Amino acid sequence: MAHIHRVQIYYEDTDHSGVVYHANYLKYFERAREHLLGVSELVRLWEEQGIGFVVYQCRLKFREGATHGQTIEIRTTIKQGSPYRAVFTQQVWQPEGKGWMVDGEVELCCVDRENKLVKLPETVQALIAEQLKA
Repeated sequence: MAHIHRVQIYYEDTDHSGVVYHANYLKYFERAREHLLGVSELVRLWEEQGIGFVVYQCRLKFREGATHGQTIEIRTTIKQGSPYRAVFTQQVWQPEGKGWMVDGEVELCCVDRENKLVKLPETVQALIAEQLKA
């Protein structure tokens, strides 16, 4: 089951044509992943274990742009790509469910305080397992 995070589109999010500037979708996806993983858990992982997330790769496909005043939904699912990578499938949807507007996939890796690759934390692996059951 997808995690849903709603985003209000403000004037500052748009370009000269009134459509969301393409790079802002990466910010919306980041916010949705943060809510899915849990802000307090991300803080705890960094403060207690020195583990942080970095983007390994991402892909975006655009079908339709969101516009000023809209509220969109970011739908996110997560799976494990390897012991070191989490793969997030993320889509921007109109709240009415009329179809997706932007489709993306973002792969994250975990690193320690020295930026060395480390395995995904147990809490993240448990979240992935939970998502796969849903």
